Amino acid sequence: MNYFNRPKVKDGLDAENKKTAPKENLFLNVACNLIVPSFTFMKLSGENYLGIKLAIITALLFPLIYGIRDFIVRKNLNFFSALGVISVLLTGGISLMELNASYIAIKEASIPSLLAIATLISLKSSKPVIRIFVEFVFEIELISEALEANGRGTEFETLLVNGSWILAGGFLISAVLNYVLATMILTAQPGTVEFNEQLGTMWALSFPVIALPVTLILVANLYYLLISIKRITGIPLEDLMKNKITN
Repeated sequence: MNYFNRPKVKDGLDAENKKTAPKENLFLNVACNLIVPSFTFMKLSGENYLGIKLAIITALLFPLIYGIRDFIVRKNLNFFSALGVISVLLTGGISLMELNASYIAIKEASIPSLLAIATLISLKSSKPVIRIFVEFVFEIELISEALEANGRGTEFETLLVNGSWILAGGFLISAVLNYVLATMILTAQPGTVEFNEQLGTMWALSFPVIALPVTLILVANLYYLLISIKRITGIPLEDLMKNKITN
């Protein structure tokens, strides 16, 4: 499988696409996907406020609307974002139907597990997930030329396979942490204020308990790819990064 040969795109077109691509608002992202849902679950589930079911609907509307808005603004259906929207809908459905909390734990573990499986399956496709990642971060044309010149293409393919396994491993760790977090926190009876509050606590803890460790793994994977590509191609690190020149 050839990971690095692809048609070259004109620099002017690349620059134009970078200029027109909307930048994501980090504060809005965190507010809609973390802060507002957690606050709504924990503080507004009582009968004096929104009530149990309306609090669930309100809390999950924010990440749902944000995901739809992101799709409309970027005009691109992202597989990971789509899974995020599905995850929100499943959480809402399970909570509103007052199903056993174990279903939420299974759902929390199943999403990153599917991502891990998809990452490995994509290695058999013409566009593996890790290649999309490499093309987004690195100057792929420069890397391709160097690999063709020094005949180390097979070594580069092996590197991408290793990177894919590391990426999949990060998702699997996320699945385990998701399941453990959900089973430890969601102990109340579904359909109660206490259960909503626990759901909000789980939502709030998902970042420090799950996102941070997984992010560290992804950063380590990026470093591994960066150092290995530099070794294979002989290209200086500052020339490998795609956004090294941003005037």
